[in-house]
Amino acid sequence: MEKKYEKLFEPFMIGKLKIKNKFFMAPMLTPVGCTPDGVFTQESVEYFVRRAKGGIGLIITGANLVENEVEKHAPGLAPTPTVNPHAYVKVAGEMTERIHSFGTKIFLQLTAGFGRSAVPAFVENFVAPSTVSNRWDPNITCRELKTEEVESIAKQIITSAAIAKQCGFDGVEIHAVHEGYLLDCFTMALFNQRTDKYGGDLRGRLNFPIEIVQGIKAVCGKDFPVVLRFSIKSYIKAIRQGGLPGENFKELGRDVGEALEAVQILQDAGYDAFDADAGSYDSWYWAHPPMYFKKGMYLPLASEIKKVSKVPVMVAGRMDNPDMSLNALNEGIIDAVGLGRPVLTDADYPNKLRKGQIQDIRPCLGCHDGCFTRLLEGKRGSCAVNPECGRELTVSIDKDPIEKKVVVVGGGPAGLEAARVSAIRGYDVVLFEASDKLGGNLVPGGVPDFKEDDRMLVKWYENQLKLLKVKVKLNSKATKETVLGLKPDLVYIATGSKPIKMDIPGINGNNVADACEILLGKKAPGRKCTIVGGGLVGSETALYLAQRGVEVTIVEALPDILKAGNMMAPMNEWMLRDLLAFNKVNILTNTKLTKITNTEAIVNQFDNEMKIPTDSVVIAVGYKSDNMLFEELDNEICGVYNLGDSRQVRNIRGAIWDAYEVARSV
Repeated sequence: MEKKYEKLFEPFMIGKLKIKNKFFMAPMLTPVGCTPDGVFTQESVEYFVRRAKGGIGLIITGANLVENEVEKHAPGLAPTPTVNPHAYVKVAGEMTERIHSFGTKIFLQLTAGFGRSAVPAFVENFVAPSTVSNRWDPNITCRELKTEEVESIAKQIITSAAIAKQCGFDGVEIHAVHEGYLLDCFTMALFNQRTDKYGGDLRGRLNFPIEIVQGIKAVCGKDFPVVLRFSIKSYIKAIRQGGLPGENFKELGRDVGEALEAVQILQDAGYDAFDADAGSYDSWYWAHPPMYFKKGMYLPLASEIKKVSKVPVMVAGRMDNPDMSLNALNEGIIDAVGLGRPVLTDADYPNKLRKGQIQDIRPCLGCHDGCFTRLLEGKRGSCAVNPECGRELTVSIDKDPIEKKVVVVGGGPAGLEAARVSAIRGYDVVLFEASDKLGGNLVPGGVPDFKEDDRMLVKWYENQLKLLKVKVKLNSKATKETVLGLKPDLVYIATGSKPIKMDIPGINGNNVADACEILLGKKAPGRKCTIVGGGLVGSETALYLAQRGVEVTIVEALPDILKAGNMMAPMNEWMLRDLLAFNKVNILTNTKLTKITNTEAIVNQFDNEMKIPTDSVVIAVGYKSDNMLFEELDNEICGVYNLGDSRQVRNIRGAIWDAYEVARSV
């Protein structure tokens, strides 16, 4: 065992239940599937078992529904113990047995419902503690629940907990006084104006979660662990508007002071631990933190409730830095370390850390592109950089008994993944990269402080290729003759993409650069900078420069920024927008660049010409495929494949998933 991190692998207790190490898998629903009658699919079973095999101490499942009458949900939306208990127990019972084989414990997360946070496509009727508009569609009104309906939901949670115990689950987590879901809205005066036993002062508003825990303890026994998912601070600046880190605003939801009171009431009621975080659907990026947050951003909040909590405080939220996690444990800020997306990216995170194989841990990028955007696309949640996540029964990399020679051209994400997978299959792999370093567009993209995990991903690939003995040739631009001369069995062309050039007066001036040149420091932005193109690259470059004191204007031809190219996960997009505003980036939409002078960017907006004083103009209007080598080789040899941006300009997920699928299959 790696001695430095020994404390992370010491057991901790939830009530009388011993967890083998300090790591728990944070609850996530996106990779989990179920049958129309609410039973875990076999793919979901394998997904959880794979994380147990990776060494995690405790798994907390994503939310399970408990009823389908008061708040009626779309069939098969989430696992539901009460719809077909016999079938549910049969599958979940097998899952818990297999997970226990690895010494891992598992809790079933049970939800009271979505309430005003319900996505309209997911429910047929809309309910809340008091009459309020839906979070996503203000034209939808959520009706106030009757007292007997609230009591019915509580009874169904208690029944579901009994079913969970029958399945072999080691405990349950109640979802949630967290994220603005139904139970959370009951606890907040902002959304609860009731006059019955579930309203009034804080104690009254906490009656719903109190009845739940006391009912579970009565049915399942006082030693059956019940954990509460708990947001310490809501960060609601306004309805549907969150507050940023460091921003001064009046909290409309739950603030830290009230959280301290609630913790004392709830632990006295019987809750055995708090799975703590922050945020609500009005400030969604707090509950689903993008890369724009610092690591461990909940720790200052957790340190506050730890002062009054008599039970364990468990914290996830960008906790994948083991040194930071160890310090938090040593300082008594937390009792357990939550890994959510990091164990989607690398199921073996705990085992690798325990062995001291830190360089071998594949980093989570905080992008939400695989785990969440895929869900919005109607697909199963997975991971942008780990295509096996949630698809353990579908895809894998197998050794090939036949030796093959593989040539990979391009050291960006697609080329790196193709080389990695080919080497795992036992092939002789050589990779050509024209520049002096690997990473492709991850190199300039990883320059901002908030993109540290992009840099870590490049380092991870470098380490993997070294371990797998891939021959990497830097400063080597492959040609048709170079490739053919090696007589390869397979050729993967991953030559990436190039910035799109604009053809306007002044475009070749010394004060004009593309985003990569600015990010890599090849050209200086000056004191005032105009960025042409408000896609992801232009917007992140704008944020990077603004945070360094540059006065930035974004010029975007479309009616809005962040609408060109691939869909962004909503939490990432909203936080980036708020950060641009917070850092005073000026944004001009429906605006086209027409001319550049030494001191101005001349633009046209609705047929009105404007002159923007500027020291530099940065072009970020997109990329085009660089597929010339593929076109030259396509008809020369069999077994040549075009991957990543060279095939179609997308994002990291598109590049890695392309390469993984082809390289594992052919």
